[in-house]
Amino acid sequence: MLNYALPLSIERAGQWFVRSGIQEASGGVARYYRADLARNQALSTEITGYAVSAFVYLHSLSRDPAYLEAAQKAARFLAAAWNPGARTLPFELDPPAFAYFFDSGIAVRGLLAAWRVTGEDEFLDVATALGESMAADFASGDGGSHAILSLPDKTPVPPDTSRWSASPGCYQLKAAMAWQDLSEATGAPRFGELYERAVERALRVSSGFLPGHADPLKVVDRLHAFLYFLEGLLPRAAEGRCAAAIRDGIGRVARIVRASSARFERCDVYAQLLRIRIYADWNGVTPLDREAAQCEAAKLAGFQAHAQEPRIDGGFYFGRKDGMVMPFVNPVSTAFALQALALWQQCGGSDRPHRHLLI
Repeated sequence: MLNYALPLSIERAGQWFVRSGIQEASGGVARYYRADLARNQALSTEITGYAVSAFVYLHSLSRDPAYLEAAQKAARFLAAAWNPGARTLPFELDPPAFAYFFDSGIAVRGLLAAWRVTGEDEFLDVATALGESMAADFASGDGGSHAILSLPDKTPVPPDTSRWSASPGCYQLKAAMAWQDLSEATGAPRFGELYERAVERALRVSSGFLPGHADPLKVVDRLHAFLYFLEGLLPRAAEGRCAAAIRDGIGRVARIVRASSARFERCDVYAQLLRIRIYADWNGVTPLDREAAQCEAAKLAGFQAHAQEPRIDGGFYFGRKDGMVMPFVNPVSTAFALQALALWQQCGGSDRPHRHLLI
């Protein structure tokens, strides 16, 4: 399937993306594959957005046209899922009951990734309209953004403080990066101003996000979200407060990962931690701790599936609890892991991918 040489682990992950059926015929991508039940979960606009970015990144590494084709299919699925009359992008299409601020931002970034490599105006047009709806429909009275809207009335869903993904928080800055990307793509200063306000708010509220829960296993889940916050700071990594937050955040996450690893490990947390270490080094925020990075890269490699079944082989499992692999072959875990491992192999070289390629 692949026409260009890639490191073996990344080639196998790429083959999983294009051969496993995790991307269905519509172009949409399932939330994950249940290896124990031998079936995909429902298609998700958020996961499809991540997949577009992953396909574009893989294409940037290999120039394999199969990745570009897959990126276009996924971007067209998002463009078709956008409802221009209601100006909404549902979380899932069957039924279209909710819209998430976070998912919308990830979809915007995926559409922009596809637009940059294809030049298809529809992708930029939908991304722009979706970015505008994020600002108009999700705005809350305190200057932040509601996490979830019910559809079709766009009524804010009351926060569920027991679930980080159902409440506003600093993690939303990863999605708000879409506004910065739109500002650069369109030249519209309003989008840049929206991102700047999101940065200020995220910095104010981030200190209480970790640990944030009495259950240590829930804290591990929150690490994934907190790393979204650190990633969302990257466009301003050179600024003093943002750089300090990234440095401090890397240390906080690493300590909790070490303390909790015997009970619960998430592939995406290791991948995000390794990525932010590398980007922080490249941006002059803090030197790369190579010993820690090597450990995280080794941990990541251990999550990659080896199986005769093509729906599993090459993908990355979501995590382990008490040493047992959980049966979820996960496209986001796979995307983050393959990028983290590729970046780790690039360390020391002169090639540094643009921030736009961050999945």
